[in-house]
Amino acid sequence: MSEHNPVIVALDYPEARAAVETARLLAPHVGGFKVGLELLTGPGPATVAAIREIGLPVFVDAKLHDIPNTVRRAARNLGAIGARWVTAHAAGGAAMLEAAREGLEEGAAGHTAGILAITVLTSLTGADLAATGVSGSPGRQVARLSRLAAGAGVEGVVCSVKELGDVAQVAPGLTRVTPGIRPSGADTHDQARVESPAEAIRRGADWLVIGRAITRASDPVTAAVAIADEIRRARRGG
Repeated sequence: MSEHNPVIVALDYPEARAAVETARLLAPHVGGFKVGLELLTGPGPATVAAIREIGLPVFVDAKLHDIPNTVRRAARNLGAIGARWVTAHAAGGAAMLEAAREGLEEGAAGHTAGILAITVLTSLTGADLAATGVSGSPGRQVARLSRLAAGAGVEGVVCSVKELGDVAQVAPGLTRVTPGIRPSGADTHDQARVESPAEAIRRGADWLVIGRAITRASDPVTAAVAIADEIRRARRGG
């Protein structure tokens, strides 16, 4: 298993200054940063470029979901400002995912960039899916969408730790990114399907998205270092 630092810190701040300052503080102790909808719709996409200048990959959690042509243009714009990864909902279909991939590659031009297909949000339970007309367990839906995503040529998928095995079975070549990560004893907040960093690594996650457990800690650096230590122990079978 790779020894890269797999922690992507979710910079869920309303202001660009706080996000950039936190990223600079944590850069020596993590593997990348996530810019989500709060920053994209507040300070704006320029925040991505500012954080990328720090030197670590930036995961833009744009959750694109629209007609293919619109998604292609949006992904192209995000690639042009330095996004390493951009998310798009797998439920948008293969044509939309292909358009996202093509647009991102066009925009990125001189750097590596890939689409991450969102499968089932970690805030959703089986009952929530049923209420939207999706039959079967979250695992079954994740497997279905992961197979579709692989066929569309995306780089990876976003899924909960609990469905990592489902992804591995149907699309083993996809990069697996897991949100809903909480250190032992931490508040689950608005997530329904959560696991610890160690468990995520043991189940085959490539990247772990962690936000409040680090950014809202009394000492974010200490929190990040403790999580990195937990991951190292998990990799060594501890």
